[in-house]
Amino acid sequence: MGKKIRKKRISMAFYAMTIPMAILFFVFHTYPFLQGIFYSFTDWKGYGTWEFVGLRNYLQMFKDPNITQAYLFTFKFAFWATICVNVFSLLLACGLNAKIKCKNLLKAVYFLPYMLGTLIIGYVFNYIFANIIPSMGQALGIKALSVNILGTGKAWYGILFVTIWQSLAFNTLIYLAGLQTVNRDLYESAAIDGATGWKRFSKITFPLIAPFFTINMVLCVKGFLMAFDQIVALTGGGPGVSTTTISLLIYKKGFQGAQFAYQSANAVVLFLVVVIISIFQLRVLERREEKID
Repeated sequence: MGKKIRKKRISMAFYAMTIPMAILFFVFHTYPFLQGIFYSFTDWKGYGTWEFVGLRNYLQMFKDPNITQAYLFTFKFAFWATICVNVFSLLLACGLNAKIKCKNLLKAVYFLPYMLGTLIIGYVFNYIFANIIPSMGQALGIKALSVNILGTGKAWYGILFVTIWQSLAFNTLIYLAGLQTVNRDLYESAAIDGATGWKRFSKITFPLIAPFFTINMVLCVKGFLMAFDQIVALTGGGPGVSTTTISLLIYKKGFQGAQFAYQSANAVVLFLVVVIISIFQLRVLERREEKID
């Protein structure tokens, strides 16, 4: 009898914790999401009356040069940011996992950028690119550094640099967690067999942390495909529309350009793109893990 009462108490505690959170999640996430899908089939401007237009918004997207340009830039940015962040964070994690002095201090230093808000970092670097670097470039006589890169056709390099710098911390932490699971005895055995450097990394380290690599890749692509804060703070999508991502375009045109329904359709397409790419990544990378095993 006592056991039955105990089970009932645990069950009630479970429901008491999960049901309120489920309700809040539905109200603030699922319901607005479903509303967005609904409005994507209308001509609503964000105010006033509306009418159903069927698939017109979705069909118009394929003819819109602004959306095409935004998708091309978003894919380019996400591709290079994902590669650079994972390469540098893996190298950094391997270095921090080695037997070096002040290891804990260095971990804290490298993790600091992640603790700051993306908008704050973006505005700080905006000032650096616009004032400090040009002044230094003029003083040193370096023409390439004498102009604000964010106002040129190479503005996306500045955005990429800031994004990599801030994103390294989280990815490095995940790779460090993976490296902690690798048995040190394997390295000792490999050293006896003459395996060092790249061979030890490619044959032992990387195969054993492959699941952590999968997590980082999926999270990076998902996050960078929806890049918004750093673009707003650094360039605002400029010069012109050269650094406008899909998320920024949806925000500008949807909330400031009276295209709420049209950009809702754009948001639905972006959601599908992110889901499809994430599933594809998981399938490919998980198959690779199985081959390694």
